[in-house]
Amino acid sequence: YIGEDGRAQRVIMVHRTVLGSMERFIGGLIEHYAGAFPVWLAPVQAAVIPIADRHKEYAAHVTARLRQAGLRAALDDTDERMNAKIRRAQLQKVPYMLVVGDREVAGGTVSVRVRTGQDLGAMSVESFVDMALEMIRRRAQV
Repeated sequence: YIGEDGRAQRVIMVHRTVLGSMERFIGGLIEHYAGAFPVWLAPVQAAVIPIADRHKEYAAHVTARLRQAGLRAALDDTDERMNAKIRRAQLQKVPYMLVVGDREVAGGTVSVRVRTGQDLGAMSVESFVDMALEMIRRRAQV
């Protein structure tokens, strides 16, 4: 361009793509993992699923305990059937689903399912927290 002094000036353009590069990076991660992030990276690490309304209070207690331990947990207390809740969590690729019903409330446990469909069975909340935190520490894939 021609400057105020009437002489040709060299154009300097400063280009900064902080958000654009982050978006490409996140897009690359999503594509690499096909949305099934490892536990340490998953936005929701565990979904707590009560079977019936009477289990919601215990499910809320379990969710609070998971969050207290530093896990990203979500409580699905919608009025849908348990199978629909599990299916939604699988479609969202949540690494762990913790199902709670009468047996779990009575025993102070959770029934753990993995997003792959594997059933780990009943375990205490503390055992699950220890297992999940170990998976996170090791940066392991479920």
